[in-house]
Formats: sequence, C-alpha cells, structure tokens
Amino acid sequence: MIVPMIKIYVAARSADRERLLEAIRELGVIHLVPADPAQAAGDGKTADQIHALQRALQVLYGIGPQKDRPDLSAVEAAQEVLDVERHIVEYDNRLALFHHELEQLDLWGNVELKQIEGLRQAGIDVRFYAVADRDVASVRADCLAVVGESPDGRRVVAVAVRDERLELPEGATQLPLPPRDAPSIRAEAAKVDVALKAAHRRLTELAHLVPEMRIELARLEQQSEFIKARRGGVANEQLFAVQGWLPADQAPTLSAALARIGIPAATHAMAPREDEQPPTLIRSPAWARPVEGLFRVLGTVAGYREFDVSVPFLIALPIFSAMLIGDGGYGAVLLLALTLGYRQAASMLGKNFTHLLLIVAVATLAWGFVCATFFGVTLYTPLIAVDMSEASRLFMMRLCFWMGAIHLSIAQLWPAVGLFPDLRFLNRIGWALFIWGMLGVVQMFVLKSPMGWHTPWPYLLLTGGALAIVFAQPSRNVFKMVLLGAANFPLSMLSAFSDVISYVRLMAVGLASSVLAVSFNDMARDMDAWPLAVLVLILGHSLNLGLAMIAMFAHGVRLNMLEFCNNLGMQWTGYQYAPFSDRTTQE
Repeated sequence: MIVPMIKIYVAARSADRERLLEAIRELGVIHLVPADPAQAAGDGKTADQIHALQRALQVLYGIGPQKDRPDLSAVEAAQEVLDVERHIVEYDNRLALFHHELEQLDLWGNVELKQIEGLRQAGIDVRFYAVADRDVASVRADCLAVVGESPDGRRVVAVAVRDERLELPEGATQLPLPPRDAPSIRAEAAKVDVALKAAHRRLTELAHLVPEMRIELARLEQQSEFIKARRGGVANEQLFAVQGWLPADQAPTLSAALARIGIPAATHAMAPREDEQPPTLIRSPAWARPVEGLFRVLGTVAGYREFDVSVPFLIALPIFSAMLIGDGGYGAVLLLALTLGYRQAASMLGKNFTHLLLIVAVATLAWGFVCATFFGVTLYTPLIAVDMSEASRLFMMRLCFWMGAIHLSIAQLWPAVGLFPDLRFLNRIGWALFIWGMLGVVQMFVLKSPMGWHTPWPYLLLTGGALAIVFAQPSRNVFKMVLLGAANFPLSMLSAFSDVISYVRLMAVGLASSVLAVSFNDMARDMDAWPLAVLVLILGHSLNLGLAMIAMFAHGVRLNMLEFCNNLGMQWTGYQYAPFSDRTTQE
C-alpha cells in the first residue's frame, strides 16, 4: 500500500532553531522539503569529502586488508585511495600502449637502436630495406641478412654499408628506423608494472581503514543533511519554520511528540494538491517485502498516485523465473548456495533481495518437479514436458499466451476498480476483454488454432474494442469522444498484440536452457577421461545457470516492468520517502 501523505509546516521560535531540527531528526518522520532549494545546498567542502569517501569505498569493495595499517584519517585515506586509483588507471593505459607499440615493433625483434648508432659512429651504416623475395639475391652490400617480412609480404633485409658500396634492385624501399626499440619499451614497461603492483599493494593497506571511512561517511552525511535542513527553512528574527511531508497517520501525534521532547512548536497540516508530488512510502505485507530488494536494485520508485505492485510482482516473478531457468537441479543449487551463504549474500545483495532469490530458487525447484528435469536429465514421466517435441512446444506456447492474457488483463482491471464510477473504468474493462480476444488472434497466427464466430475471440475483440474506443475520453460530445478514442486505438491494438505474444519468451528461453543442459551432458558422456567429463559438467551447468539468472532479469523482470506496468499505466515517476533522521536504515 502507498501510504497517504500530508504536507506539514512546523514553526518555532528562532532561538529554538537548532533544538527544533534536533527534535525533528530524533522523531525521524518528516521528509523535509527546502523552501528554496538553491539556498539549501550543502557545504561544498563537505560534499567533496562525502563524494571522496563514497568513491573510495567503491574502489576498496572486495579488497582484503593486508600489510601494515596506515596512520591516516578516514578522509586522508579516501583521498589517497582516489589518487592510487588514478595512478592504476594511468599505469594500465601505459602498459596497454606499450603492448601496442611492441606489436608494431615485432618486425624489428630485439634490435637496439644504440647498437645501430654505435656502428654508424664506427663508420658502418646499417640500413633496412623491403625487397621482393625474387630480388633478394640481387642486393649487393658489404654485409647482408634477411631479418623478417614486411606487412606487404616483402622480405626485410639488413645491409651494412661502407663507402656507399650498395646495389639495390628496382622497387626496393628503405624502411625508417622506429623511434624506440623493443628492449627499451620492455624495460620501461617493467618499471610501470612494478609501480602498478605497488599501487595495488597500497590499496590493500588502505583497506584497513574501511570501517573508519564508513563511520566518517555516515557522520558527514548527517552533518550535511542538518546543514541543508537549517538552510532550507524560513526564518526571521522571531520565527523559524520548516516544511515537508509526513505520513497521514503520524500527523495527529506530531505536536504532542515535539512537546514531549520539550520543543514548543506550532504545526499545520494540509492535504497535497493535485499538482504536488509527495514522496512515496510503501508499506507492503511482510511476505511481499522481498520485492523491495528488486526495486532497490533497479532504482525504481512508484509515483505517489500510482500503484504498489509488490504483491503481483512477487507472485508473477518467481513463476516466470522458474520457467526461464527451467531446471529443478539449478533451483536446488541456487537454494543450497543462498542458504549456506545467507549472511554473505544478505550483506552483498541486501536481505530483501536475498529473500527474493530464495523464493525464485524454491519456485524453480518446484517447476523442476513438475517437468521432472534435473541438470538436463528427465528422471520420471513429467506432468509438463519441456523438450523439442512438437507437442511440448505447442503446449508450452499456449500456456505462455494464456499466462500473458491473465497477467495483462489483471493490469487493466486493477485501475478500473479505482476509476469506478468514472466512465473511464469501462475503457479499462474494454481493454481487458480486448486482450482476451487478442489471445485468440495470437493463437491463430502462431498455433494455427481456429478463430471464427463459433469461438469467443471475435466477440471479445468487438466488445472490448468498442468499450475501449467509446470510453477512452468520456465527453458529452459523443462524436468527439468516439473520434479521439478511434485515433488512439490502432497503436494500442498493435501494442496489445505484441504484449500477449511477448510472453512466448518464457517457453523459448526455458527450452533453450533445457537444450543446453542436455548438450553439456552429451558432451561429458562422449569424453574418454572421467575427470574431463566432470569438468565439462561443472563448467557447462555453471555457465547455463549463469545465463538463466541473466534471463531472469532480461525477460522475467521485463514482463513485469514493461508489459504488465505499461498496461497498468505505471510510469515510475516517484521519489523515495526519506525522513530527516539520525538513524540509518538498511535492508
């Protein structure tokens, strides 16, 4: 449920400004909004330090502390981390450049330019020429050696010339000496490599200070928020006031709570205007909160006047993911790994997202029992077969299309309930009916199913289309109402067709995962040496599981975030409710 918000104004004596802000922060329920955002900008130096600490913690993520602990403050350590990171990037770029230069110098081998210069000072001029293979024998010089081949296929010859006694065939081309030789480049690259390893070692030393950096980051963030809150208020000689958003159920007790803390303050609450966009606070049922981890990863927030989709997401996503992964063995591996490594996973991914993955793992294991497939092996007669047979593919496609129609029609009917008795609710009901009619069209094209007046599909299309057109924009001007609805109908009709047919990806990706699993088993079976067969099985199934997890986000999340939410009318235009507080919240 998206919690209703009210706009709250809190005023106190100007002399109590600091105490008022401390009290508001202690309560931790008001999402402050500055009266003048430009005036409320934080201190530049503090902002730079916060950015440095955040970036340094990102750089040090996953680096274990080694060697001695540096005697530095958290901010000094963060700045050094950023300097070391810049040096590492520079060293990597220089090594890449050296590698490119060495590739260009492959023709010259280990020739040192100082040796050639020494010969010239001794009166021996060493030159290099590109000569056709048939003309090498016609080169006349005091000393001659074929040293390589030029990019155009000609021979590269080195000649030693004294007193200009040199004869060359027609077409011979002198090659200029490179500006640098390979030995000097390798020597410089070795120095850079030593500096690069030293930089990485320094990061392991600075990793000792990660706890101090986190503490300092939290302190600076609180300090910055307090400065912004103070600057964002309105003040004169007598009064200081702040404004913000408050959950409606907290409003009746706000004044009493401030009084208990000892702050005499006046409060005034107002309902949000239609043109205002309050922050979004979602209170989902406890069992649906794992989906919040997904929204956090995606960085999406529902608008205040949109929908809390936690429950439908938590129902649909595990089902879709199980069909995409398509193997009970992979579900068992995922479940075992997350159970044994729960603390590490929760620390890295967040508790809610880890719980979501556990639900996906259980759903995948259950789907494996239904399909009787574990690591690409069918153990018994399945309730639903997922294989390359014609009957299996047709059944799975039909199942996916029906699931899509159910999913999309729910997305249309949900807002219809909220719109009633506004006539636009009939538009939504019309689209729900039209989607079921489009199911018949999709099955006709893809599965060659019958579609005629003896089937319900044409009637659903006609009834749904009529409702969708007529009640798209209800008006007393019937002609205008029908015209506007008809103008927008064709694109929406095509979108409904593509939305329904897009659910076939559940079958296609799941079948591909099953075929890959079987293929890896066949490869291992053909191996003569059992250690190699075991290696193929482990690597092959690990790769397949990794691809399946990617498919969960690429396809399972997409069907919810795009197809379902587009039909629902979600635009994800919200911003998170973040009360001014001295507490840090974590999953």
